[in-house]
Amino acid sequence: MDMEIKENAIYTTAETEELLKVSESTLKRMLKHGLLRANKVGGQYRIMGKEILRLVSPELEASAEKVYMKLKKKVVEKINPW
Repeated sequence: MDMEIKENAIYTTAETEELLKVSESTLKRMLKHGLLRANKVGGQYRIMGKEILRLVSPELEASAEKVYMKLKKKVVEKINPW
């Protein structure tokens, strides 16, 4: 079942897991590491649709790849002299 992610809608963690097709533990890690921003309401997370859309956007993927390659280069430069 495909669901359209609405930018101004508010989603529960269960709905977000279904939309992103990730497990509960993966979503918890994403929230913990700040990859996905959320607000806590009554002890439960609520996630804005625009946050989910930001996460799956091609721009974010390109940005993440750039950061990864920069980090990889630093690691290689550090390891090579050994």
